[in-house]
Amino acid sequence: MPELPEVETIRRGLNKFIVQKRLTGTDILCDKSFIGEPTTGIITGLRRFGKALIIDLDNENSLMIHLRMTGQLIYDGEERYAAGHPSDNFTADLPNRQTRVVLHLSHGTLYFNDQRKFGFIKIVPTKEVEHDSFIRKLAKEPWDMTPVELYNKLQKHPKSCIKATLLDQTIICGLGNIYADEALFAAKIHPERKSGTLTEAETGALLKAACDVMTKSIESGGSTMRTYVKADGTKGDYLELFAQVFHREGQPCPRCGHEIIKTRVAGRGTHICERCQVK
Repeated sequence: MPELPEVETIRRGLNKFIVQKRLTGTDILCDKSFIGEPTTGIITGLRRFGKALIIDLDNENSLMIHLRMTGQLIYDGEERYAAGHPSDNFTADLPNRQTRVVLHLSHGTLYFNDQRKFGFIKIVPTKEVEHDSFIRKLAKEPWDMTPVELYNKLQKHPKSCIKATLLDQTIICGLGNIYADEALFAAKIHPERKSGTLTEAETGALLKAACDVMTKSIESGGSTMRTYVKADGTKGDYLELFAQVFHREGQPCPRCGHEIIKTRVAGRGTHICERCQVK
């Protein structure tokens, strides 16, 4: 599943290809993948709330898109550009058996492909986007949160391990598995620490680390996980350039030289340096 930096990279990439083009029609090939009545209008901009991509139209409606596990957005026009779960669909003739929705534009076509049918496109009145049930439950993103705000939230979940707390989008929005591991490592905090035991100083360091690793990822084009490809069809290079622990089990810690291990915390594969991150 693309994480926040990946979706932000998608937003920036597709922005230059589809903004100011007119959505002229919609073919719904899977009822489960499209919610609401199809609409038409000029695309005025792209926004993002957490991992949800919003395409705004000039008719006071918006398209909310969530790629979930295997969703793809493939623009086919003057050139072909793709984002989401990489597969042969990026170069195949479209639509195909994995195409769920076809958005016809004044110049080109935007295909929504989704092998597992977990993703969706939803028509929402533009003024209601921030009040949609999916969006409304999202907490602030790391860049918009102060250390005091995060500290107070941690105190409301004192017995939860800090990694589980970071993955809870109602507490802090946007941190998925990769960036939770990286932020905890950077802040020297063990992922199994109880949230209520973190000091205000540790919380501040953790929030800063979260902002830093996600900003670096966006600047590099996102991670190179097998389920993510940038808007131009190329992969991001975050894991190669910046990741310190994620997918580096068995390698020496870049800070102390101790072996990085992979364990399981909060039901997720978790990468840590046991010397730098003490319980």
